[in-house]
Amino acid sequence: MLMTGADIFAEVLVEQGVDTLFGYPGGAVLNLYDALYNYRDKIHHVMTAHEQGAAHAADGYARATGKTGVVLATSGPGATNLVTGIATAYMDSIPMVAITGNVGTSLIGKDSFQEVYITGITMPITKHNFVVRKVEELADILRDAFRIAQTGRKGPVLVDIPKDVTSAKAEFYPQKPQVPVYNTSIEKEALEHAAEMINSSQRPIIYFGGGVSASQAGEELLALAQKAEIPAAYTIMAAGVLSYGDPLNLGLLGMHGNRTTNWAVNEADLVLAIGTRFSDRVALNPGQFAKKAKILQIDIDPSEINKNVDVNYSLIGDVKQVLQALLPLVKSAKHPDWMAIVQSWQAQDYHPKNSDTRIMPHQLIGKICELAGPDAVYVTDVGQHQMWAAQYIRHVRPRSFLTSGGLGTMGFGYGAAIGAKLAVGDRPVIHLTGDGSFHMNLNEACTAVSYELPIITVIFNNTVLGMVRQWQTAFYDKRYSSTDPHRKTNYVKLAEGFGAKGYHCESVEEFSAAFEQALKSKGPVWIECVIDKDEKVLPMIPAGGTIEDMIMD
Repeated sequence: MLMTGADIFAEVLVEQGVDTLFGYPGGAVLNLYDALYNYRDKIHHVMTAHEQGAAHAADGYARATGKTGVVLATSGPGATNLVTGIATAYMDSIPMVAITGNVGTSLIGKDSFQEVYITGITMPITKHNFVVRKVEELADILRDAFRIAQTGRKGPVLVDIPKDVTSAKAEFYPQKPQVPVYNTSIEKEALEHAAEMINSSQRPIIYFGGGVSASQAGEELLALAQKAEIPAAYTIMAAGVLSYGDPLNLGLLGMHGNRTTNWAVNEADLVLAIGTRFSDRVALNPGQFAKKAKILQIDIDPSEINKNVDVNYSLIGDVKQVLQALLPLVKSAKHPDWMAIVQSWQAQDYHPKNSDTRIMPHQLIGKICELAGPDAVYVTDVGQHQMWAAQYIRHVRPRSFLTSGGLGTMGFGYGAAIGAKLAVGDRPVIHLTGDGSFHMNLNEACTAVSYELPIITVIFNNTVLGMVRQWQTAFYDKRYSSTDPHRKTNYVKLAEGFGAKGYHCESVEEFSAAFEQALKSKGPVWIECVIDKDEKVLPMIPAGGTIEDMIMD
C-alpha cells in the first residue's frame, strides 16, 4: 500500500498495539496529527498541558502496565521539553518510545525555526535514538524503537522525524509486532556454583530491585525466599513485589530504610542481589557495603556487574528465567538462628509517634491505605512525602507504587498519575506530593479535568522544601538558605479554578472525611494536608555513611 509517512506512523503504532498516546501538537508534527485524526477510533490521544507532563504520563502508563509508553512532541522546545521525562524513564529502565518532529531535511543544520538537534541532546539518556532520513526507512525504524525499548534492560528510545518525511510517500508492508524473547543461557556449572553459595550460607539475605518487577519475577523471588528461608529487603523501585506483612519481607533498604534491613545486610554472610544496581542511596559507602558477606548478583545488564560494588559471583540474564533455572538447585532450608537475630533487630526499629493534635505523615498514609483499599495505585513526586510513602504504604502488589527513583524528578507525579489512571481503569489512583514538587507541574490538573480522571492528589504541605531543609538541619547548622519559598497558594481555590475539587485539612479526622468524598468523585480532587515543617524522614543514614551512622531521632 502506498502511504504517506504520517499514515505509516499511525499504522505502525496500531501494529505495535498502541492504544494510548500522550502528546502536544505543533508545526513539525501537523502531518502526524492529521493522520491521527483518521485513527482516533483506534488510538486515544491524550493532550497534556506541557510536553514534560506528556512524557511523565507515558512513563506512568508504562510503569503501571509493563507496556511501552508512547509520547509525541513537535520540534524545538516541544522536543526539549521531553528531556527530563526521558531521563526519568532512562534512570529507572522504563520502556518508552518518544517521537519528535523536526524541520524538513533541507533545513536541518541551518538554525531553522524551532530546529534542535534532539538526538544529540538525548543520546546519553536513551537506549538508542534515530533520525529518519527517508520515508522508506520509517516503518522499520519505528518497529526497531519498540523492540529496543522492551528488549534486555528496558528503557526509552527516541525517533526524530523531519516534516518532509511525514508527507512523502512509500510502500507500506504490514508486519506482526515482535514479542521480545529472552533466551537466557547459563552453563549448568555456573548455576550449580550459585546454588551452592545459597545452600552453604547461614545468614543469607535477598536484596532486590526494579529488575524483578520489570521481568515479572515476583513469584519466583517469593518461591526462592520461602524455599531457603531467606529474608528479603527491597529498593524503592521494587515496592510491592513482596506483600506487606509477609514474614520474610524486611522492608525498604538504604538511606531511609529500616534499621533491620540495613543491619541484616551488614551482618549477612551472603547477599543475593537480584535485579538491582547498588545505587548510592543503598550502598551509601560502597567499600563498607555488606563487608562480611559474599555477594551473588543476578542482572540482565552485564555492565552493572562490579560497577558500584565488587561482587563475588554473577549470573547474567532475565531475572525470571535465571530464578526458574536456579530454583531446582536450591535446597530447602531453615535458618532459625538467623531469623531470631533478625526478629530481635525488628523490635528495635524506628517507630514514629502518633499524635491527636496534628497530622503525622505515617498516620496520614495509614488512613489512605485503609480507605483506598488494596487495589489502589500510588504515584509520588520526590521529597519527604516520597520516602514516607515508601516506608508506610502497605504495598501488596507490584506496579502499584510509581515513583522516580533514579533521577528523583520533582514534578513527576501528576503526569505519571494521569498515565497510570488511563492504564488501570477503575482502580483508585492516589497521587502523593509535597507543596514543592506539586508547584512544578500542577498545570496538569487541566488535563485531569478535561479527561474527567478521578485522581486524588494528597498534598503534604509543610510550606518548605522539606527534604532539603532536613539536610540543612542535620548538616548545615540550620542555615535555611532558599528552602522556604513563602508561597501563599490557596489550593482549594486553585483546584476550583481548574475545575477540580479541593479540600483543606488540619487533622486526620478532617482528612478522612475529605478522602471519603474524593473516592466518590468523578473528576480530580486535591486534598491539602498541613504538615509541620520540622517533621523528618527517619531513620536516615547520611550520604557516604554506614549503619553505624544511622540517625534515629
